Order: sequence, then C-alpha cells, then structure tokens
Amino acid sequence: MKKLEVDKILEKNGWKKNKIVGILQDIQDVYYYLPEDVLIYISEKLNIPLSQIYSISTFYKAFSLKPKGKYRIKICLGTACHVRGGYIISEFLKNKLKILPGETTKDELFSFETVNCLGACAIGPIVVINEKYYGQMDVEKTEKLINKLK
Repeated sequence: MKKLEVDKILEKNGWKKNKIVGILQDIQDVYYYLPEDVLIYISEKLNIPLSQIYSISTFYKAFSLKPKGKYRIKICLGTACHVRGGYIISEFLKNKLKILPGETTKDELFSFETVNCLGACAIGPIVVINEKYYGQMDVEKTEKLINKLK
C-alpha cells in the first residue's frame, strides 16, 4: 500500500466518515479492488470500525475484496446478448483464459465476469473491457481483442 495515495484520497474526501462510499470507490479505482491493508488503514485514520467498512464493502456489488486483473472483462448474458451469442463468448473466455466468471488469471492480467444486462441491447452481444464497450461481438472478434491485450 502506498499511504501517500490513500492519504490523497482521504484528503479529496475531506477526511469525512460520511464519505466512506466515495472513498472506497476511489480506492478501487486505484487498486481495482479493496486491499485489506488499505481498509485497515482507512479504519484507523477515520476512526471507523473495520467491521463497518467491510459491511459497506460487501453490501455493494460494485466493490471487490479480491484482486482484479489489469483488464476487467464483462460479458453480457441478458436476453438479447444471450440469443446473439453472449453465452458462446463466455464459454470461449472460460477456456481461453482458463478461469471461471468472477476469477482472475494467475498473472493478474485478466478478470472476467458475466452480467445480466449492460443496457446496450441493440449492439449485442456486448463485451466490456475496463468500461469500454465493444458491440456486435463474436468469438473471433473477442479472441483478436484478447490477443491484442496480451
């Protein structure tokens, strides 16, 4: 943990307990997850019980307590994407990356998860990598994209 980075985030949020959700979002933007040592540090600095920080961290699905890869991939499996091949792309990624949805590759390069809807049904199936949307995807396009990122 780089205390200076965390202190800058706390400073940005005014060292206020009531801004804990924003603080955790900022921490996750830096580390791609919420590291335990950082949560302990925040608990001590803001005088918030660690159990309360964990309660917030586990309540919101957007937060992760597990390390995420440099490239965070989401595959939409909503109805429109599913019928257009989203499930096939998901199966391809499981085999290509040798991980299940919700996991991260051993080299911490890729994480992938499936989601129920990304709100872009007209251009499905959708693959999102680090918040960038790729529409009308198929296995071939997905493989090219993954190989390019390696």
